[in-house]
Amino acid sequence: MVSYRDLVNGLARLDISWENPVIVHASLSSFGSVHGGARTVIGSLLATWNTVLMPSFTYRTMVIPEQGPPNNGLKYGSGRDVNKQSTPFFSDMPVDRLIGVIPDNLRIHPNASRSNHPILSFVGVNANKYLAAQTIQEPLAPIRILHENQGWVILLGVDLTANTSIHQAERLAGRKQFIRWAMVRGKVVECPAIPGCSDGFEKASSLVEPITRIVTIGSAKIQALPLAEMIPLLVVRLRRDPFSLLCDRLDCERCNAVRASIRHQR
Repeated sequence: MVSYRDLVNGLARLDISWENPVIVHASLSSFGSVHGGARTVIGSLLATWNTVLMPSFTYRTMVIPEQGPPNNGLKYGSGRDVNKQSTPFFSDMPVDRLIGVIPDNLRIHPNASRSNHPILSFVGVNANKYLAAQTIQEPLAPIRILHENQGWVILLGVDLTANTSIHQAERLAGRKQFIRWAMVRGKVVECPAIPGCSDGFEKASSLVEPITRIVTIGSAKIQALPLAEMIPLLVVRLRRDPFSLLCDRLDCERCNAVRASIRHQR
């Protein structure tokens, strides 16, 4: 069983300064058994770094309209049944299960704050300047500010497909972004600049390997990547090969929309 001490000692081996802010993506099950569960993981992170952020996305707020802009990676009119189950965003809404139990435990930490994007909110401790930067027009602003402040990505037992910061590289490289719609109290709001599919991000593993620090805690592989190096590497890659890092699923509407956009630009 993985203990708090195991976690703290393992994270220390990454040799990342207390002052460097981190964005963490995590799978609790990847460790095997953790004494104290997700709360112990949160405690170890906050003992290691002063500023800790995590995505706290809430996909259940989304609705699909009957019609909208073309080439938007979305089949309009397909959400009539799902829309009935959509829920307006509220600040203490639980994090989507796809994001994991660890971010939801950070959400309820007494020192945590959360941004208010109805789909792509972030939660953090000592992270107000990062959270406050987010707007409906720039959902990835917390990652932009992390990049400017020597931030790191920490992957706890997950691979690059969970690395939301790669979407910031896509945005800087000019890759197509999407529009989605979400429920807030009393209305539906349009949410621009929503990133695409991340299922192809593991294709960047060989590119970022030289800048990746790796340790093992329990059965989990822990990876750390500096945003100051990772994002420029990926921007260059995407500009040289605009089709790179897209997934291979033939039915992926978002990746197919990106491909169509690239072909149109050419």
